[in-house]
Amino acid sequence: MRFLSHAETLRVFQRACVRAGINLQYSRGFNPRPRMSLPLPRPVGVESDDELLTLKAYRDALCVMSDAKGYPDLQDGECQDNEIRDTQYAIHNTIKNILSEQLPEGFELISVNFAEARASYQPRSATYIFSVRPELLDEQLQNRIDDLMASENLFIRRQIDKRQLNFKDIDVRRFICSMELEGINIVVECEVTAAGSIRVQEILELLELDQAMLASPTRRTRVKWRDV
Repeated sequence: MRFLSHAETLRVFQRACVRAGINLQYSRGFNPRPRMSLPLPRPVGVESDDELLTLKAYRDALCVMSDAKGYPDLQDGECQDNEIRDTQYAIHNTIKNILSEQLPEGFELISVNFAEARASYQPRSATYIFSVRPELLDEQLQNRIDDLMASENLFIRRQIDKRQLNFKDIDVRRFICSMELEGINIVVECEVTAAGSIRVQEILELLELDQAMLASPTRRTRVKWRDV
């Protein structure tokens, strides 16, 4: 599943919602699209333990789930706070269970929560784990990591068009929050800003590594979000 593109990953969840009977909201116009998003696109080929999916569904879909389970209405003014919390928790679990049943192997739905209608999710940082083959672990690798972290600037040449005609030199040092060698794992925390971030392939190039030198696929974990 790590080889699915951003659009293909969204399509997996769209189809799962349809099969689960979740009444999604759609955009207007000639080509309506479900109102769902993955605020931090995952690089193709990278596994992830910490993805966030946001979607908008009609309230009647939630009310049907509530009625089917015999829970009080979420908008019932006579409900006590603890009753509302219990109802929301139960509906969260109901949605999680019915949606999990429709997801293919390789996808795990960890939790479901309600959000404010105008809530916005902006990533602050993400951590990537690169597992290096044991025979390639040496003092030079540790020295390379130390040199990178001690550098004030790290310029890379980034391709900025699909035709591979235009390139731009970018200083990516400001995007690297930390880089540590833990056993066979190189753990890199990267800042994510409105101006962008450092790419997985660029991290490997700075470390003078390639995919053949890794013991397992690159994994993204511990995504942090800004309070908006």
